[in-house]
This record gives sequence, C-alpha cells and structure tokens, in this order.
Amino acid sequence: MKSNVYFSRTITPEKVLELYRMTGRTLDGKVAVKIHSGEVGNQNFLKPDFWKPVIDHVGGTVVECNTAYEGSRSTTDRHMKTIHEHGWSKYFHVELLDAEGPDLELAIPDGRKIKKNFVGKSLADYDSMLVLSHFKGHPMGGYGGAIKQLSIGIASSMGKAYIHGAGDTTNFWGTDHDSFLESMADAASSVVDYLKGNIVYINVMKNMSVDCDCCAVAEDPCMADIGILASLDPIAIDQACLDLVYASDDPGRDHLLERIESKNGVHAIEAAAALGFGSREYELISVE
Repeated sequence: MKSNVYFSRTITPEKVLELYRMTGRTLDGKVAVKIHSGEVGNQNFLKPDFWKPVIDHVGGTVVECNTAYEGSRSTTDRHMKTIHEHGWSKYFHVELLDAEGPDLELAIPDGRKIKKNFVGKSLADYDSMLVLSHFKGHPMGGYGGAIKQLSIGIASSMGKAYIHGAGDTTNFWGTDHDSFLESMADAASSVVDYLKGNIVYINVMKNMSVDCDCCAVAEDPCMADIGILASLDPIAIDQACLDLVYASDDPGRDHLLERIESKNGVHAIEAAAALGFGSREYELISVE
C-alpha cells in the first residue's frame, strides 16, 4: 500500500506546522523532538527559530545524542555548550539522551547486519517522537534524511560506532560500506518498533550541500531549495526526497547526485524497505 507524503514548495516555519497537521497523527504522552544541533562551524543546519512553531505545537522536548568522533558535540559538556551557542536552549528544553549511561539496548531480531542497537537510556522516558530532518548530502551515507535520524541520530555515542562498524566498534571507518548502510536500516527499525510507530517525520529540502550538518567545514549548498515533506513513513519520505532531486532541472543537481550515488545512498532505503517498517511506494500530495 502506498504511503502518503505531503509536500509543499513553500519553505516557512508555518508550512512545517501545516504539513505536520496534515499527517493526521497526534503525538501523545511525552514527546521527543529529534533535531540536528549542528556542528560548530557548520553554516547549513536548520536553526531553532525555523523549527519553533511545530516544536511548540507538539509541546516536545528537543533531544540529541553525542557524537562518536571528536568535535564540538563529542561529550555531554561540549554538546550542551554547542546547543546553547546555537540557540536551542533559548527556546526549548533540551535533553541529551545519552548524557548518562548505561545505554538502552534495543533488540533487532530481524536485523540484517546487527541484532541490537544502543541508544541513549533516556529514550525510555518518551512515548512518541517528532523526527525533524534536514535533507542534504552526507560524506558516508550519501544523503541524510529520516532513516539517518532514526539510526545514527538516536544512537548513543557508542551506538553510533556500533552501527558504523556493523557491530564492530573497533572498525568505525573500515567496514564494508553496504554493511554500514544495512546496519543503519536495522537500527532505524529498532527505534520504530520501540516507539510502536508513534512517530511523525518531516524532511526539509533546503540548504542542500553535499555535506552533512555534522561537518564543521562543509560545502555551501549546491542546488536550489525544493520544499518540505511530511509523512508517517520514514522510508517513503526519504524515497520521495531522492525522487525530487532526480526530477529537478537545477544545475547543481548532478553534484549532489554524485555524492549520493558514490556512496550508494539509496541502499539504506532498499535495506529499510526489506525490513518492512515502511514502503518505497508513496503518493505525493502537493500542498500550496
């Protein structure tokens, strides 16, 4: 069955909230709002004021996790300093899910590459989640969207290394690349299962660089902004974003596609669809 993906070419904070409402899902209980806090020096990440209307509407707590590599977000102290400097704590209550151990271990019985996922233990305090993703390129995944936010984004610092190494934390950068992408899909499935699908996904196709918001030194955006998408299906929303890039006639499109294709980015979507927690088939519902 096709999943609904709502789409607007108008990129405003108000349109984000409108598309969220169109999904028809009310996020109940304590709501986690997963954002990307942005590495210090990165010029492309989407700022707190852009996300404020939808975060205020759901009444959620902004959540993040520490990175597995050196940088401005690699420890709780550094990350909280970055969060403050980037303005997140000005508007919202913010929690690092893995600020304290031990990690919460999620089983992945049907995992293709990994059979468990390690996330910040504070995920257990939440009942539902709003996943806010900045769609753009990524140095390892090819692209970053909803699947990456569910997997690498929710994983603890150690959990990130576990996914990157396809179960071997000592092989962070050296694992077979498709195994890394399949591990991301495995990890994403565990978060969907844990929250029983009580998740809404929003992808914003703006400031689309070939580099991720985790890069302190990132290329400037290479193609024109495309729009905002919202869905209850993380696989459908990422597939729709890829399709919109391919359909674009923007002169910078090929540079972004070179990054995505060189890292076989679509394989994360293929692996996720094989696990069955979403569909690559979707109906794109355009909104003025």
